[in-house]
Amino acid sequence: MKLFSKKSGQKAIKRFSRLSEDAVISGEAHIKKNFFRRLSHISDVRLFILEWGLLVFALFMLALTQSFWFTDSYSVPSFTSGGTYTEATLGKVSSLNPLFAITNSEKTLSKLMFLGLTASDSSGHIGNVLAKSVNSDSTAKVWTVKLKDNLKWSDGEPITADDVVFTAKLISGLGQVSSYYSNLNNVNVAINDDGDLVFELPAVYSEFASALDFPILPKHALENVDSMTLLESSFSTNPISSGPFSFNAQQAVGTNGESIIYLAANQYYYKGTPKISSFVVHAYLSVDDIKTAITTGAVSATAELLPTDAEEITSRVIYEKQTAINSGVYLFMNAKSGVFKNRDARKAVQTGIDIAEVRTLIGDELPLDYPILKHQLELENWPALPERNIEAAKNTVASLENKTIRLVTISTGYFPTILEDVAEQLESLGFEVVRAVEDPGQDFLINTIASRNYDMLIYEVELGVNPDLLVYYHSSQATQNGLNLSNYNNSIADDLIISARETIDEGVKKQKYEAFLNRWIEDAPAIGLYQVNLSYYFDKNVKPFSEDVSLVVSTDRFVDIRFWGAEKVIRNRTP
Repeated sequence: MKLFSKKSGQKAIKRFSRLSEDAVISGEAHIKKNFFRRLSHISDVRLFILEWGLLVFALFMLALTQSFWFTDSYSVPSFTSGGTYTEATLGKVSSLNPLFAITNSEKTLSKLMFLGLTASDSSGHIGNVLAKSVNSDSTAKVWTVKLKDNLKWSDGEPITADDVVFTAKLISGLGQVSSYYSNLNNVNVAINDDGDLVFELPAVYSEFASALDFPILPKHALENVDSMTLLESSFSTNPISSGPFSFNAQQAVGTNGESIIYLAANQYYYKGTPKISSFVVHAYLSVDDIKTAITTGAVSATAELLPTDAEEITSRVIYEKQTAINSGVYLFMNAKSGVFKNRDARKAVQTGIDIAEVRTLIGDELPLDYPILKHQLELENWPALPERNIEAAKNTVASLENKTIRLVTISTGYFPTILEDVAEQLESLGFEVVRAVEDPGQDFLINTIASRNYDMLIYEVELGVNPDLLVYYHSSQATQNGLNLSNYNNSIADDLIISARETIDEGVKKQKYEAFLNRWIEDAPAIGLYQVNLSYYFDKNVKPFSEDVSLVVSTDRFVDIRFWGAEKVIRNRTP
């Protein structure tokens, strides 16, 4: 049986081999007869072949085009998790400790890595962040704050009330070195029996919730660091954070102070891990370098350029959007010493300077005439401003014994251009002007702002969510540790400011503020120039803050950063 099977298999193999050989021979003969022997006749049917080839090609291209058309109907590009978002900022990064944030680069990093108890929300109002609730007693002098549950630092340690008390005391001890000092000056902070925070104010302040927007620092990382050496501590170069991103690495670019800071999405962020995997802050030292970076695609976005810079951004993939913020630029006149100690000299500037001319230098920014934004107060009738009277101003200046003005501003944005225009106008009135354009930073704060080393200062100040005139115009702030940049001192104005802060009656508050505005115009401690616009330039292939977000300060653009995107995919549309 086995022998039979073996022979049958051999016969089958031979038969298959023979059939294969016959097929090869037949195929070769067919190809020779029907292809190679007919090649000589191609010229006779070349037009026919060309027509068929073009028809096939046309059908192929039509199918390909139709495929692209229909792709748009059932698919759409969408941002997904992952990717790197790179933002160009201006100014050196001397420290990553948010209490010392001075330059725009440092403020950006502070907002990305650190949270406060409260902050401006997407609607432009004060909302809770680390705080679960913020409540005051009937006097509005004692405020109780309850923290959210399960808050954590980027190293996994819990964020506690002890961290808040530690930070508040640290800020109070630092004084004017920290920009948050004025909000916590003479404020006592403790923890009650329920584990909640209790803030006791030296005076009534109905809007104190807005003052709780100071960055909280980790006590467990800093409690053994002397406040005098805090700036030089390792925390300033490798911090533990609470915000949407945590520190990863820092790279120096050259030797002049330019640097790149790499941040990673913080898995312990209380709102949830951001969609962007990493955020890179490239701290440049000049606006020209930022223009080059955004044009060439070296960075994804920047908030450091002006509307007028759009002409120099030649890349077609860069978009720009403008958003007004609650900040204003003013001419502050030092009423404590020098020429502007004389109110007549201040009034001469108020009526002699052509503010409309200055405003032609600043693009689309909104005019700002008062120390309060109109949407913050909504008065029916705003006080009238004095009319220009150049001759009267010149006569006043001519009668002054001291005509020398030290005019100071910083070296960024429109400020140098404004300074030159104001200086020329002041000189035309008869003043002698000494110009000074300084770099913003810690030295500027200490040597110029704190010491009031100027007669006139062109400077931007944050006006906040709600109007608060105490910081910039109350006499208690006319000190080295305060921000009364005009050294303005008027007892009636002081009473109006305090009574407006204390009342919760909106009608009374408006009356007090209106009375103050009249006094402010009469005494002329400062002259309003314009409300600041944020111009944000970004690559169309990234997703920045929503159009619906209202900004109080420029760094509020990060309020919805958890939903920003830097990585695109194609997704099918849902029916």
